[in-house]
Amino acid sequence: MDLFDFPSDDHKTNGVRPLADRMRPETLDEFVGQEHIVGQGRLLRRAIQADKLTPMIFFGPPGTGKTTLAHIIARTTSGYFEQLNAVTAGVGDLRKIIAEAEERLKFDQQRTVLFIDEIHRFNKSQQDALLPSVEKGTIILIGATTESPMFEINPALLSRSRLFRFVPLTEKDIRQILENALKDKERGYGNYKIQVDNDALDHLVRVANGDSRTALHALELAVLTTDPDKDGVIHINLGVAEESIQEKVLQYDKKGDNHYDTVSAFIKSMRGSDPNATLYWLAKMIAAGEDPKFIARRIFIHAAEDVGLADPNAILVAHAAVTAVTFIGLPEARIPLAEAALYVATAPKSNAAVIGIDQALDAVKKEKTGEVPPHLRDAHYRGAAKLGHGKGYLYPHDFEGGYVTQDYLPGHLRSKKFYHPSPRGYEKTIRKRLDYFAMRDQEKHE
Repeated sequence: MDLFDFPSDDHKTNGVRPLADRMRPETLDEFVGQEHIVGQGRLLRRAIQADKLTPMIFFGPPGTGKTTLAHIIARTTSGYFEQLNAVTAGVGDLRKIIAEAEERLKFDQQRTVLFIDEIHRFNKSQQDALLPSVEKGTIILIGATTESPMFEINPALLSRSRLFRFVPLTEKDIRQILENALKDKERGYGNYKIQVDNDALDHLVRVANGDSRTALHALELAVLTTDPDKDGVIHINLGVAEESIQEKVLQYDKKGDNHYDTVSAFIKSMRGSDPNATLYWLAKMIAAGEDPKFIARRIFIHAAEDVGLADPNAILVAHAAVTAVTFIGLPEARIPLAEAALYVATAPKSNAAVIGIDQALDAVKKEKTGEVPPHLRDAHYRGAAKLGHGKGYLYPHDFEGGYVTQDYLPGHLRSKKFYHPSPRGYEKTIRKRLDYFAMRDQEKHE
């Protein structure tokens, strides 16, 4: 058997651990990425090295090192390490571990480090069961979650834990991880003849989207499904790489942090008049399976909130997108959604309408109740005229220009102005018209 031949077909079976598992770093020095958390001199690195751990929650996308770092802590801490997966564990499992931890602390003066993977899967009662032991220091909790802890972790437990946010690995990090796997002779492919073309490696790095597990799985698939050539070399070209990692998985949970962050970026891109960013965030939401009606509602709202009367057509285009979504659905509805989003993004902007209605609501809530002036009251029902309703009302169409000066607000609010049109778009015309009306009013009072 040649040195560079696979020793057997066991690498194609479950008898050999997956590459991503074999290449899991065992020390802090092997750990790649998350420099803001475990870089030299950082708080968590110092705490691990000094074995001075406190309850903590790791949160961030898959494949960024949360579980790996917990395993590194397990190898370095003097505490007794326990691990649970919240998907399969229940309150009974927790109580058993807590009871053993109390005994261990009482008789051996040894604290227990409890790592709970996917801690967001624990319900409120399960999370509450942890609180007393975390408070007393019986256990040192390390929780890992792909969700936002602000939404998924009980506030009481959250307040007792230090949060560490894991970010997607950089392309440089992913490249280093893949190169380490290709060179490692004990856990990786260092004993085999493997040639990976630069463009193939670039593709794996790029499409992995910051997920080391995805990158390693793709490399493993490429190696295992490519036959050696006559010289015994496994040649991984761009075509093989593309087949091995056909499509990246978008990190997007409709109830989590990434959902709200993406929607926020979409809204702010429309408000900021950036059509390219608007299309990008729209595309991400569509590709991730976001409800198109939700997207259409956001466009509709911001056509009113951010464009307003600077371009009254914006809300009509947005309404057309709402209709298109319900009438034709995806994938075709992506086009009217894009058209409406682009219209809002490129339209002149004014928030005068939202400021105006909010100020008017504030006046209604805080000012004394405004009585309707008698000349504006309904005079159509029997007996209204005897009450003086409608008396003195001036019908604007009877006057030149369809305008006549008269009071429409309650007496104590006559000088109040809620609407201040912007100097942009169609509101320039509105402003000129209001200035003209104001001039007419002034002339009458003079």
